[in-house]
Amino acid sequence: MYADPERYGLRLTRGVLHVEAVPLPEIAAAVGTPTYVYSSAHIEARHDELARACASQPTQLCYAVKANSSQAVLRTLARRGAGADIVSGGELVRAIAAGIPADKIVFSGVGKLDAEIDAAISAGLRAINVESAEELERVATRARALGRRVAVALRVNPDIDPDTHPYLATGLRESKFGVAMAEAEALALRAAAIPELSLVGLACHIGSQIAEATPFLAAFERLRGLVLRLRGQGVALRQIDLGGGLGIAYTSEEPTLDVASFGAAVTAAARSLGLELVLEPGRFFVGNAGVLLTRVIGRKRGEARSFVIVDAAMNDLIRPALYGAFHPIVPVSAAAAGRGALRADVVGPVCECGDFLGLDRLLPWPEPGELLAVLGAGAYGMAMASTYNSRPLAAEVLVKDGAFAVTRPRRTIEALIADERVPDWLA
Repeated sequence: MYADPERYGLRLTRGVLHVEAVPLPEIAAAVGTPTYVYSSAHIEARHDELARACASQPTQLCYAVKANSSQAVLRTLARRGAGADIVSGGELVRAIAAGIPADKIVFSGVGKLDAEIDAAISAGLRAINVESAEELERVATRARALGRRVAVALRVNPDIDPDTHPYLATGLRESKFGVAMAEAEALALRAAAIPELSLVGLACHIGSQIAEATPFLAAFERLRGLVLRLRGQGVALRQIDLGGGLGIAYTSEEPTLDVASFGAAVTAAARSLGLELVLEPGRFFVGNAGVLLTRVIGRKRGEARSFVIVDAAMNDLIRPALYGAFHPIVPVSAAAAGRGALRADVVGPVCECGDFLGLDRLLPWPEPGELLAVLGAGAYGMAMASTYNSRPLAAEVLVKDGAFAVTRPRRTIEALIADERVPDWLA
């Protein structure tokens, strides 16, 4: 039940789960549930581990903001020297507000709006990762209108299968992301010829939940030839961006990334071309740094299945319903874990059959009011949450050593309604 709690930034102390030195029941009593709780130490440790592994070659780690865009998380990483990988104008504003320097930010995404491009140009980002010929011309047009020269990298689709969930495989030829290899050289030469653009590198992103270096090295080999051909035509690049997608183990059965070996492999590849390396980890930094703390509302034994009903729901954590993702769910109290176990679905109050946090789980049959922790919830949890069924967003808490702070208070339903406007004819 509590195998390897440190994997999830947890400690089992005196029979109670803690994040760092703070007991989870203390947070629940002060803040309520559902609440996301993040460990500063875990985030910092994952960042520093990867930074050390890549220290032999100039490397910029650009945290993928989409994984968890909390200002507290962003500031934690900014203080470690991390940059940001953004995919929207909103994420640009968040990254800058958190103190991440513009020259450490790369901007990816297939649907950049003109206003977002303008903001990126004005900010002076490290690079706008261009994903099509049309977008290249749009960026050049906006740079011309602003009287600026802008750094761009060409995001190439290397057609590499990372053997992950279909929704997470972004580097296949049928994916919407990046420029096809067959078109990349001509488009790179076009970029290099436009006065308003400075072609600084090539980029790719092959997918997520990858726990070995091999797919990254395969993508690199696809890009190597392009780098050399461009170099032969007088186009000297500065960086190669191998994207993110470094995976975490949600269970003890899943493989874990050998960070030292990964760092040695990708830095050696970049060094062979004399290029600075850019990596865009997201989930790797924050995924197992967070838990979703929830309270049992009640239990139900149906004809075919048994249910544990909790106050967290699919609007708080949609990954199980969207991806079929597995998150371990454990009692916060070890005393509860000592009861006889029963197979049950852990479900929320939302009016959907897809509202579940875990299916067919072997759990100690909990009492109403007891606390459960949904593990590995630091990435794509709060970032993808909604107010479906008019449920206010969960609160967020950051722990540092023996203290915790509410970093996003729980909103009230009154505040949600106050955001809306009623037209005059309905007043």
